[in-house]
Amino acid sequence: MHTLSVIGPGSIDVIDAVADRLDGRVAVIEWSSDSENTAVEDTRYLVHADGTWSGQGEKTTLDRLLDQLSTTHEYALLSGTTRARVPTIVIGDKTAIESGTVIETVPDADSVDSSAVAESIKEYEPYITLATLIEQVKATPGAERSGAIATFTGRVRAKDSDDDSPTESLTFEKYDGVAEARMEKIESELAAREGVFSVTMHHRVGRIEDGEDIVFVVVLAGHRTEAFRTVEDGINRLKDEVPIFKKEVTTDEEFWVHDRSS
Repeated sequence: MHTLSVIGPGSIDVIDAVADRLDGRVAVIEWSSDSENTAVEDTRYLVHADGTWSGQGEKTTLDRLLDQLSTTHEYALLSGTTRARVPTIVIGDKTAIESGTVIETVPDADSVDSSAVAESIKEYEPYITLATLIEQVKATPGAERSGAIATFTGRVRAKDSDDDSPTESLTFEKYDGVAEARMEKIESELAAREGVFSVTMHHRVGRIEDGEDIVFVVVLAGHRTEAFRTVEDGINRLKDEVPIFKKEVTTDEEFWVHDRSS
């Protein structure tokens, strides 16, 4: 699922204009402006599909709402929230965001080219969850013969031992083009194994906070033995063969991990 957040005066008008230019299912999440309590239970969202559906968001977290939408929608557009860890357009120069990556800052809503934004939204890292990948492998050929789905989730841990300085975040950068090609090669080779029907992997890039997920490996197989073995081989090969570089930020310092190990 591809995501975009717009914050500042006129953000919902920009979001609606972008949504009208996208093909596929689009969820528009509007942060409530009529309450001082900016909790997610006050979030309204519209789903533009073959018609228009609108409703009040249930009490949940923003991340859980995005997780839910990621299995059913191609796009999620957010208006008015500074908390979303997604690509963000800022309208005006006085709005501070708590999460996300600012991709553009404009003086007013009229300065946003909604057509250009709609065309470029797929250039940014998609919002992918473990649930998204599980649904993806379930829809692959051979799924009716599968009896097992095994998964691996790697996450940011605060400490490896009691004496460690707590890790606040990790930042990942990938060798563009090469990283994707090598990951696809690993997926293809593992999926060619006897009894394995589908393998998919995803590694996030950018800044990832303590406790957040980093990488997923999902295997659809005929039996658990093949599934577990392939998951383990998949994450091991990803770490050994895919050029992804990691910077660690602790309470005491920050450093690129490959510099420490070289």
